[in-house]
Amino acid sequence: MKEELIDVLDENGVKTGEVLSRSEVHKKGLWHRAIVVAVINENNEILLQQRSANKDKNANMWDISVAGHISAGQDSLSAAAREINEEVAINLGYKVDVKEFRYMYSFRKEQKFKEDFIERQFYDFFILRKNDLRIESIKFQESEVQKIKFCSMSELRELIENKQIVERKEVYSILEDYIFKI
Repeated sequence: MKEELIDVLDENGVKTGEVLSRSEVHKKGLWHRAIVVAVINENNEILLQQRSANKDKNANMWDISVAGHISAGQDSLSAAAREINEEVAINLGYKVDVKEFRYMYSFRKEQKFKEDFIERQFYDFFILRKNDLRIESIKFQESEVQKIKFCSMSELRELIENKQIVERKEVYSILEDYIFKI
């Protein structure tokens, strides 16, 4: 499988014109863009995924519905739709469309996982509300995800407190505000 190519950004989130492989971007610790999507059902429960044991970071941990890199030349909304349709295919007889996403906000984050794996990312956070969504109607990419479940905000807080979920405090606080304002 060919490695994903990513647009390199400067510290302000502007494309530099350089395009590198995902592994090269992380090895050099270069800025790039990613998306995070919270899928929420009519009960205001959030779809979570348990990351595969073979992932290079946060293996076996619970995570937000979908997260992923934005491929070179792609915009955030297209990347969000692609990631949903790839990682968590929702069997509703159609693919998720970019018009269904609600943009929440963007933030940047730096993390060093090991000497040759530095993540410097600008994240664009979206919410996707889906009614009548059942676990049985969702197929997930087994190379990326081991398990999925819906959880309430209080269950999410418990996962955060017990450090059983990928650390995304910037996302969880906005998500909590959003759910309680509905």
